[in-house]
Amino acid sequence: MAKRERSGFAPPALGGSSLLVVFAVLCLTVFALLSLSTVRADSRLGEASAKAVTQYYGADAQAQEILARLRLGEQPQGVENSGDIYFYNCEISPTQELVVTVWVKDGDFEIYEWYTRATGEWTPQDRIRVWNGE
Repeated sequence: MAKRERSGFAPPALGGSSLLVVFAVLCLTVFALLSLSTVRADSRLGEASAKAVTQYYGADAQAQEILARLRLGEQPQGVENSGDIYFYNCEISPTQELVVTVWVKDGDFEIYEWYTRATGEWTPQDRIRVWNGE
């Protein structure tokens, strides 16, 4: 038998277990990045939700204050009336408002309407972007 001479450099042995470990590390890295992006998106959604709730309840408190003043016999600025029925709006955001219609007479009251309404302009999409093969 002929003797083989070994050179000083031997490439590292990449067996099946080494490839499996490399694949597992890559998978864990991808899952970690996906988790991070999900956390960031959830954080942004939570902040937007908190802002919307704060704005709504601010407008609701303002509407309650106006109702209390109406019950005391005052008519605040911006409140319209038709007999004993009063109409007023409280801005929630630049695109929403709280609409209130209430009957008030001698300190008694009955709420006819208390809802949010969109005030922004809505433009429908007339076209659907379809891939044309290019």
